[in-house]
Amino acid sequence: MNFNHSRGSALLKLAGRVVSAYVSNNSVPAAEMPSLIANIHTALRGLGDGASTKEAAPIETIEKPTPAQIKKSITPDALISFIDGKPYKTLKRHLTAHGLDPYGYRTRYELPKDYPMVAANYAAQRSALAKDIGLGRPGAMTEESRPKERGRKSI
Repeated sequence: MNFNHSRGSALLKLAGRVVSAYVSNNSVPAAEMPSLIANIHTALRGLGDGASTKEAAPIETIEKPTPAQIKKSITPDALISFIDGKPYKTLKRHLTAHGLDPYGYRTRYELPKDYPMVAANYAAQRSALAKDIGLGRPGAMTEESRPKERGRKSI
């Protein structure tokens, strides 16, 4: 009995450390904390018993964001990810790291088809930079490097 009690308290301490490390790098709503702690404790206990964590893990339910949350996730400087709640200038690389593409992300969270994948200010900054170096002009000629038109000679 004493062995089980010390093992249980060790698992609680370990679960506390894991939760603490996770919460320090990710935003987790307060309402989800008890289930997060319980899931981590269950997974650690399963590992200690030699059971597979895939069997014990519940099926992940994905909360669909409300229209207000969707609107709030789009800011001029960043897009807030529905995966981890962190701000990103562009979501493409973040989605790829999580095994998604823009279409899959929009489908998973039931986002509108015109939901942006790049923050507005970042897109404007990149556009201005491209125009400054002459991209998008025929022959890649800027106004300064274009030859001046010559008039007709008068006879």
